[in-house]
Amino acid sequence: MLKPEKITTTTCPYCGVGCTLQLHVKDDFIYRVTSPYESPVNHGNLCVKGRFGYDFIYHPQRITVPMVRRYLLDGTSDKVLGTRKDAPDIGNQSLIPNHLSPSSWDWVETDWETALDLTANKLVEIYRRDGSDAMAVYCCAKATNEDNYLLQKMYRAIFRTNNVDHCTRLCHAGSVVALQQAVGSSAMSNSAAEVIQNDVFIVTGSNTSENHPIIALQMKEAVRKHGAKLIVIDPRRIELVDFAELWLPLKPGTNVPVFSAMAHVIVKENLVNWDFVNRRTEGVEEFIASLDKFTPEYAESISGVPADLIRRAARLYATAQNAAIYWGMGISQLSHGTASALALIHLAFLTGHIGRPGTGLNPLRGQNNVQGASDMGAMPFHFPGYMRVDGPGNAEQWEKLWNIEPGGLSRKLGLTTTEILSHAHPGGIRALYIMGENPLMSEPNLNETRRHMEQLEFIVAQDLFITESAAFADVFLPATPFAEKDGTFTNTDRRIQRVRAAHPPRGLSRRDSDIISALALRLEARLARPSAKWDYAHPSEILREMASVNPDYAGVTYERLEKVGLIYPVPDETHPGTPDLFLETFPRGRGKFTPLDYVPSAELPDDEYPFILTTGRVLEHWHTGSMTRHSKLDELYPEALIEIHPADAEIHGIADGMPVKVSSRRGSVILRATVTEKTTVGVVFIPFHFHEAAANLLTNDALDPQAKIPEFKACAVQVFPAREHDLQNPAALMERGRY
Repeated sequence: MLKPEKITTTTCPYCGVGCTLQLHVKDDFIYRVTSPYESPVNHGNLCVKGRFGYDFIYHPQRITVPMVRRYLLDGTSDKVLGTRKDAPDIGNQSLIPNHLSPSSWDWVETDWETALDLTANKLVEIYRRDGSDAMAVYCCAKATNEDNYLLQKMYRAIFRTNNVDHCTRLCHAGSVVALQQAVGSSAMSNSAAEVIQNDVFIVTGSNTSENHPIIALQMKEAVRKHGAKLIVIDPRRIELVDFAELWLPLKPGTNVPVFSAMAHVIVKENLVNWDFVNRRTEGVEEFIASLDKFTPEYAESISGVPADLIRRAARLYATAQNAAIYWGMGISQLSHGTASALALIHLAFLTGHIGRPGTGLNPLRGQNNVQGASDMGAMPFHFPGYMRVDGPGNAEQWEKLWNIEPGGLSRKLGLTTTEILSHAHPGGIRALYIMGENPLMSEPNLNETRRHMEQLEFIVAQDLFITESAAFADVFLPATPFAEKDGTFTNTDRRIQRVRAAHPPRGLSRRDSDIISALALRLEARLARPSAKWDYAHPSEILREMASVNPDYAGVTYERLEKVGLIYPVPDETHPGTPDLFLETFPRGRGKFTPLDYVPSAELPDDEYPFILTTGRVLEHWHTGSMTRHSKLDELYPEALIEIHPADAEIHGIADGMPVKVSSRRGSVILRATVTEKTTVGVVFIPFHFHEAAANLLTNDALDPQAKIPEFKACAVQVFPAREHDLQNPAALMERGRY
């Protein structure tokens, strides 16, 4: 066996589990990945992405040289909108295939000085002309804590805007808002490994085996070896159903009636933990009065879940000694995602299954550092540490740290991810900086997203590849992946862990934090701003700067993170970390009950569009595919497939493997059918990783009014066999991104 020159211990760049990786390196090339059994997160286990999904680093389409549009060099700025609108003909789907050569879009390779100077000049020009409200930035859940802290700092300190967000808006924003409202904290209350301490646990809105495979292993162990009872509440027959005591197959978008009916049963059958409710919560009387209508029979009429199953699930959860709830984006990605999460929180309050080890409210975070990016202030309403931008005394602390005049930071709530693009027009957002995000795959209603992108005056992409979104950029700044930089990620457990470089950056690419620092210095010089600190000898200095104001990270140092990391809050440098939250009290004092009503999904099936489409991920791929689709993992799952139930397939004349056309009121895609009982009657499922058949061309951009998260998990579609004219010259259609 090949012997490595070195083995670098780091943290996986994929889902929120945060598995420990050992990168075996020879000749500046990672050729093998293992994991130590001693890792408290994954105990040596890795999923297929963690073990084999690192080769995107060496993909020939990775960009490692700064690039700018030719018109930025020759001064013919009239080409700006024309270049975007006249980009390669990509047909009705309006997506840029990420395999097309960037040279075909008038890119010019350049040096860093030129690229950064052009970027700074254009951003300053727009800022001086149109002010703070014209500036916006997407931070990145794939980047490190340090990267995200610096980028939000740059936009807040220099451009004085809170138009700062990242993909948390598109995944768990509903959960964040609900938890902040109910308990005053938005992270998991317990660690995922505590599932082995559960007597009963609920998994809902999460295909855990494919989205968080290592946590799913722990869940299976809890059932097999420790006798835990699992309740799965999900529209699809996910793998965990095979391990479940109960499966409640609800229709997408009917979470509130089902969870509220469980609460109804707990109250009516006097299964309430009144000691906990009276000591630790408020608003229970009004809440109980609101439950009268949510009988199990009422919930069955809406959700399709038999009333008896709802009663059994409520009793099982309420009577357990230790019970916990784990949920994914099937809860939050709805136009009533906040209400869905609140309905789950109520179950924990009623039963007292929170504030102890082996219990809790545990939203499973989707990306490797979506928790950390949120902690770092990559959101429009909060500075780092979830300090409201309009909260008394909050801005003053950051003004002092960042050397900003009193009152200099904006106290105005910024625009969210979805609002930033919808405000892209003259008089609105004019310049957008995108670090690692890919809105032209991740946003709903992508045809509308493209129209918004076309209205932007200036776009900067800081990334690894020419993604569907980076294809619209004016400047491309080549960044480094996880294996070429140092920093920290914070996983779904709130565990802060080290990220370590295995080898130097490829080509001329630079670490994200180095790019941001170099650009910030140019911006300050052009605007004659008082100088904040941008020259850091090591990323550890960036983390310590942030931690000097954020009390949750106050005791975190790189030295203390060396072995297994720390679970925040870590209030001082002697504190061991806090795996379990809310032992004595909630951050807001008492937990708050909120009466709820059932609000249907924004778009329900009808005669024209009879199916409910729900979207999600598959095991072999991740998010918008910018990494896994540049990996050999793409060979394992090379094309988009739609899951349809056998009963529906028979009625509509669809056979397994047949090309079908799926249409919503917003667009159409063609892909191959998988006839399977994994889905339920009337529900179809499409993964959203594939630009050739982008699921988000179909999804609805209706927003949760509180969290501003789109309704990815429920929209109405029609499905029928693809006709001859749909399939004409399929190779050409695929090349153009229409197939």
